[in-house]
Amino acid sequence: MDVQLWTWILVGLSFALYFGIAIWARASSTQDFYVAGSGVSPLANGMATAADWMSAASFISMAGIISFIGYDGSVYLMGWTGGYVLLALLLAPYLRKFGKFTVPDFIGDRYYSNTARTVAIICALIVSFTYVAGQMRGVGIVFSQFLQVEITYGVIIGMAVVLVFAFLGGMKGITYTQVAQYCVLIFAFMVPAIFISIQMTGNPIPQLGMGSQLEDGTYLLDKLDNLHTQLGFKEYTDGSKSTWDVFAITLALMAGTSGLPHVIVRFFTVPKVKDARKSAGYALLLIAVLYTTAPAVSVFARTNLIETVQNKAYAAMPPWFKNWENTGLISWTDKNNDGKIQYSNSDAVNGKPEFKESRGENGERLVSNPTAYGNELYVDRDIMVLANPEIANLPNWVIALVAAGGLAAALSTAAGLLLVISTSISHDLLKRQLKPDISDKQELLAARLSILAAVLVAGLFGIYPPGFVAAVVALAFGLAAASFFPAIVLGIFDKRMNKEGAISGMIVGISLMLFYMIRFKTGFFWLEPLPPSEWWFGTSPEGFGVIAMTLNIITSVIVSRLTVAPPEDVQNIVEDIRIPSGAGKASDH
Repeated sequence: MDVQLWTWILVGLSFALYFGIAIWARASSTQDFYVAGSGVSPLANGMATAADWMSAASFISMAGIISFIGYDGSVYLMGWTGGYVLLALLLAPYLRKFGKFTVPDFIGDRYYSNTARTVAIICALIVSFTYVAGQMRGVGIVFSQFLQVEITYGVIIGMAVVLVFAFLGGMKGITYTQVAQYCVLIFAFMVPAIFISIQMTGNPIPQLGMGSQLEDGTYLLDKLDNLHTQLGFKEYTDGSKSTWDVFAITLALMAGTSGLPHVIVRFFTVPKVKDARKSAGYALLLIAVLYTTAPAVSVFARTNLIETVQNKAYAAMPPWFKNWENTGLISWTDKNNDGKIQYSNSDAVNGKPEFKESRGENGERLVSNPTAYGNELYVDRDIMVLANPEIANLPNWVIALVAAGGLAAALSTAAGLLLVISTSISHDLLKRQLKPDISDKQELLAARLSILAAVLVAGLFGIYPPGFVAAVVALAFGLAAASFFPAIVLGIFDKRMNKEGAISGMIVGISLMLFYMIRFKTGFFWLEPLPPSEWWFGTSPEGFGVIAMTLNIITSVIVSRLTVAPPEDVQNIVEDIRIPSGAGKASDH
């Protein structure tokens, strides 16, 4: 069978499974809709958390970006894995004990203020919509290639699928769907990695294959370094980021993880605080399977790509090249009219920068000077994992399996984010502030209508993407670090932190991060983003969340010390949530 038929079969079967689970687990109450009735087992919740966590950025884009920037891509591995450890150990048990299942609800009650709750709702919506943009972009890329439809239609299909299991089941449906999605995505990620590791090095373990010798006795990483230098790129295993920027990005991703609303809510779907800790441990082990494999996939994909295209006749390119070219995510211009693909670093070839990137119709980045000699090829980073099995000439069913896995990764996280958006509107805004007397049935209807609206907005982000998936997601983490992380940490560990301090800090942090992101990364209407040479303190937009977070903390502490202390009952709650269950009261004996 050809790839197209295999794709329809595997994607169809996986979608049938998701829909079946959504119907079986449909929510009948707001408790089911928001936190799955708090009856999920730790192992199932660990699998669901892992699927929720390993988004399109992890499955599709992380290995893709590492394959292009090499050593510098390690910041994503360190930041995202380290961040989950930070969340599991530092925050999750305390938030679970506090008993409020949304971040705005925690902030509203901890800081005894609806104003604080409203600011938190706005921050949650900004973070979630920024994050979900990357997921819908990933959905569009997968559908556009493997189902042979335009990216716009791919996003629309993805919207419809997410809407079904989020609309029907809420958190209950999403949780059990994500258990299935974890199984699909991890199988889809590991199978081609094992295949290619055996094919290139004879070692079936990708993590070891990456550092193994090839048939000619050359180490794979040494070969990739040589290929890079021959084409004018820096060595793959060399980093170009400053130590400060590596630190800033890593810490921003870690702190941002600890402030992500769609991850935090997962710790309320289990019955007890003890179960929250267990599910965090399970999730970390399950996440590690993919995160330790991603660098190997990056090396395999980069090596295979260069060897397949460099100085080869365009007319002789295998079908996968022209298929991806039809999506606009690979582009080639024959600048020297020799009919061969010249893939190189144009700065090194010509001694000066001849090209800058411009955005194409489908979000692809194309070289803007088609007449100058130098690099003739553009490859979108987001396709590297998806195209890797095709480049390596693996069986058609493996290629189709990767499509099913990519969709599982993107859809699982998109569903979790859309639920956060829905909950922020129906529970935190409507139930807790505007209409406190609303019935459970009316609140459930409002939650479902909110998901419908959120899906439509998320689809627009997918159709008109602000950048490649990993970059967009990294910015979402920066926004979460700048806004939520200080408010949550100080709310747990600083009894003196009051509503004035928290509100001031969140406003300062989110505003500064948004300004920097627009000014140096995304631009805004007529405003073009400024170049890296203009970065403040040499800090990239992905790492600026650390500076915004620091200013948030400073502002919060100063303002809280200059204003009235929190009520005594609030201070007692803060004391109580830090005492382990069953430990009894602290004494001086």
